[in-house]
Amino acid sequence: MQTVTYAKSLDLIQQLDLPDQMKLIDQLTDLVRQQMTTYPGHSILELQGLGREIWQDVDAQEYVDRERASWNG
Repeated sequence: MQTVTYAKSLDLIQQLDLPDQMKLIDQLTDLVRQQMTTYPGHSILELQGLGREIWQDVDAQEYVDRERASWNG
């Protein structure tokens, strides 16, 4: 079995005339859209609590005060 690489594919695509390149773009777009619908979606809520241990011993107001003070150089 021959391995098809991105570089080989690109070389072949560049040999196509413009109408065939446009047709390929349309077909690839459809293919990618179909594949995207098979992947489960994610929710921003999955990030809830992520990294909480980093902030465990940090006073929020002190942190904000330090950040604001750094804005003035």
